[in-house]
Amino acid sequence: VSDRDPKFTSHFWRTLHEALGAKLRLSSAYHPQTDGQTERTNQSLEDLLRACVLDDRGSWDDVLPLIEFTYNNSYHTSIEMAPYEALYGRRCQTPLCWYQDGENMIVGPEMVQQTTNKVKQIRARMKVTQDRQMSYADKRRRPLEFEAGEHITERIGKVAYRIALPPVLSQIHDVFHRTFCFRNVSSG
Repeated sequence: VSDRDPKFTSHFWRTLHEALGAKLRLSSAYHPQTDGQTERTNQSLEDLLRACVLDDRGSWDDVLPLIEFTYNNSYHTSIEMAPYEALYGRRCQTPLCWYQDGENMIVGPEMVQQTTNKVKQIRARMKVTQDRQMSYADKRRRPLEFEAGEHITERIGKVAYRIALPPVLSQIHDVFHRTFCFRNVSSG
């Protein structure tokens, strides 16, 4: 899923997707929440990097692999497993060796302990970030449900409704996401 930015709808991207046998799906117009999972992932990683930079006084490039490892091996409720497990079909085994400059470097107990402590710290920060994002989402979430009636003709899936539009608006697509639907409150 891509947003409708001209950079991603250009001839180059259409041709590339076609050559790869992939289908380019565009998000709904004026509805950035369509690709909310990517937005949430980016926000989480930004928050973790920011926190680690403050902790480690600017050495973000040193902690980036640990942030990636922690994120990819943490449980995600949306897929009910860790991303690593979803991709490879098994849980990740912590490596015994870390690779540096293309050569094997066996790490001693002190380095393993430092790395383990850093991963624990990143996990704690990630939990705080997830809780904060959930509270923001819960504040804005409107669990409005509509039933077929005066202006709603039918429910389409879990989050969309077909609206009875006046004839003057007959050229407009008549299915709307629930975030764009409001209850009619008469002034009488």
